[in-house]
Amino acid sequence: MSRMSEVTLRSMTPAEFAAWQHQIAEAYAEEQVSVGNWPAEQAYERALASNAESLPQGLQTPGMVMLMGVRSGGEVIGRVWIGLTHPRGTPDCAFLYDIEVDAEHRGQGLGRALLEAAERAVAERGVGALELNVFGTNTAALALYEFAGYRVTTQQMRKRLPQ
Repeated sequence: MSRMSEVTLRSMTPAEFAAWQHQIAEAYAEEQVSVGNWPAEQAYERALASNAESLPQGLQTPGMVMLMGVRSGGEVIGRVWIGLTHPRGTPDCAFLYDIEVDAEHRGQGLGRALLEAAERAVAERGVGALELNVFGTNTAALALYEFAGYRVTTQQMRKRLPQ
């Protein structure tokens, strides 16, 4: 790995968490609407409520880890949200709720570096596997995860039917 793409993680600050809550809700709402899971009306509010349910104590929610990806020199390049216990109870398996490289830092190999840093953070906390969901329309993420060694464990498919 080149020096340019080395990424470390640090804890998210309360101010970063406050801003991130809105960013992640907007992105989640857009994804849910784009794949046809939710209508556009109230999607943002629904995403905020879903995240608040997952993080009832915010940054202090037990078993949840919100981290900032930092390049050497201290420049923040993205963020990661990891649940150290799997939401469906899969033993010895953490769950990657969110990983994002800021738009201005994309295309530099930092997504892979951020993912590797997240994997190290999970392993350092004694968890043996990491699982994630990715929307089928997100071809860049699908390629990244496949290249990083992730394999499909379940798959949902949908077909729009004529009315």
